[in-house]
Amino acid sequence: MLNWKNRKTELRDRVDDSVEDVRSYFGGLWLSRALGGLLGLYLLVAGVVGWYWSQEPGIFPVQQQAQAAAESAQRSLVSGYTTVETLKTVASTLLDKDGGYLSNDLAPPGLWLDNMPSWEYGVVVQVRDMSRALRKDFARSQSQSTEDPDLAKAEPRFNFDNKSWALPATEQEYREGIKSLDRYLVRLSDPSQPNAQFYSRADNLNNWLGDVATRLGSLSQRLSASVGRVRLNTDLKDAVVAVDGAPQLSEEIVKTPWLQIDNVFYEARGQAWALSHLLRAIEVDFADVLAKKNATVSVRQIIRELEAAQEPLWSPMILNGSGYGVLANHSLVMANYISRANAAIIDLRTLLTQG
Repeated sequence: MLNWKNRKTELRDRVDDSVEDVRSYFGGLWLSRALGGLLGLYLLVAGVVGWYWSQEPGIFPVQQQAQAAAESAQRSLVSGYTTVETLKTVASTLLDKDGGYLSNDLAPPGLWLDNMPSWEYGVVVQVRDMSRALRKDFARSQSQSTEDPDLAKAEPRFNFDNKSWALPATEQEYREGIKSLDRYLVRLSDPSQPNAQFYSRADNLNNWLGDVATRLGSLSQRLSASVGRVRLNTDLKDAVVAVDGAPQLSEEIVKTPWLQIDNVFYEARGQAWALSHLLRAIEVDFADVLAKKNATVSVRQIIRELEAAQEPLWSPMILNGSGYGVLANHSLVMANYISRANAAIIDLRTLLTQG
């Protein structure tokens, strides 16, 4: 009788253990499925948000934007106002677009994105070049004149590290640069403060266009390198001369790494976006100079080429065909527009110098 009771107790304990094991198994299974579902939902939401943040800002009307800003601040729309206000708007768009500034993000989905940070860097390059031109040329009557104090503060702000996330953050530095530009605009539009000037001369414009041409020339080469080609090395310091007196030419294989092709493409789109707005502002503030040099049409042609480079991209990825192959090569298409704009800028500089 005692053995039967012991066996009954042992059997009950085994059943209880089995039931507990089943409960633990299904409880753990439910928990893992719940966590998997939450992770999948998070990835889906992060993907949708990342896609939304990757939308490039549209083109804004430069002249109307400057006029509205001057009227709201009760300022005079003097020469140079449109250019500086456009630079401010371009820099502000960089910070206030959907998703904000992404280049220094440390958390998903911004951490996973690379196309928009490349676009942002392209915009930053043109903002830096224009802020330097304002400080070095546009706001100075001659090489020995004193630079504007607000522009002297704005330029180093925009040249701050574009990927710094704290102490200080990149956004903080860029906003300080925008504030310095605004202080310059206040003085520029105030007749009682003659120390703030904007000189719309052909030589000033030519200097900035020289920087632009250099940027576009480099972009064209990098975009064309999406298809590996053997080309002559033009970066040698000294040419090597053979015994017979003929120079020895050096060849190199140039090809953009596969993972960098889309980054170069979107950097070019960012530069084209910023530059098209700045050139529209230049067309307003340098209208007299361009008219005297018969160069207005040239500026508009450059703008047209740059805006064509910003047409919507319908492909889900940047294709890298061989050029004459079955698949398209988006980098070569972009290089075509950038090269045409660069050639027009070279012609424009000739007009400004000799026209």
